Amino acid sequence: QVQLVDSGGGLVQAGGSLRLSCAASGSASSIPTVAWFRQAPGEEREFVAAVRWSNSRMYYSDAVKGRFTISRDSAKNTVYLQMNSLKPEDTAVYYCAAGSPILSSLESNSAYRYWGQGTLVTVSS
Repeated sequence: QVQLVDSGGGLVQAGGSLRLSCAASGSASSIPTVAWFRQAPGEEREFVAAVRWSNSRMYYSDAVKGRFTISRDSAKNTVYLQMNSLKPEDTAVYYCAAGSPILSSLESNSAYRYWGQGTLVTVSS
């Protein structure tokens, strides 16, 4: 079993920054990929970024590329999402997820078995 606890959300003005954390426990080392998804009110959950645990290879959605950075700290079993140049359209509940997706399924909700509880990010204009 893997447990994920995500944190770091809050209220920030447009152009500001936040760093989200996803702390993994249990058999976290057995999970090859950790990702961040987000869900805005009335919208479907969408992929934001992912990192492969073994080689730190990173993947981003077009919406956040160049503004967000995903990283991992193996010693702490924690994955971070540094979010810069935030926009009001980034407002959403952000979830970390862990699983074993193949490359073509990296952005699919169903490819991830474990999920955090979500942390709310609100960007004011």
